[in-house]
Amino acid sequence: MDDTGTIQIRPAETADAAVIARIHMTSRAAAMPYLPPQRRDHAQVARWIEESVLPACRTWVAVREGEVVGYAALDGDMLEHLYLRPDVRRRGIGTLLLDEVRRHSPHGLSLHVFQRNAEARAFYERHGFTVLDTDDGRRNMEKLPDMTLRWTPDGA
Repeated sequence: MDDTGTIQIRPAETADAAVIARIHMTSRAAAMPYLPPQRRDHAQVARWIEESVLPACRTWVAVREGEVVGYAALDGDMLEHLYLRPDVRRRGIGTLLLDEVRRHSPHGLSLHVFQRNAEARAFYERHGFTVLDTDDGRRNMEKLPDMTLRWTPDGA
């Protein structure tokens, strides 16, 4: 369902760190209930966004009626994060963020996704990503089986 009429995508700013942290935390809790409980509080996650994610990644936010409702963070050609507020999922906003990231990744894009995250896997598959490899969880801090997906633009 496409309900993106009033969505704008813009570069994230330091002032967005607190709302990005809230989106990160609520989205993970809603979409991946199998994850271990979050050990960091909102202030700690906001500090991580401000001090680690924003300086290291090109980051964009999706804004609806002046309110940030999602974000995506790109490190090189690795999509590190794409999260939406749970109440705005399935409205085309994730696609808008992914399209912005792909515009900045002309040679292709990779990402890691938990094997159990069937909804995210289906989303990326619909957008042309294919499985590069799978892992037993050794490479992520949650220690859960994951996979690497890759999108390569036509002609690249």
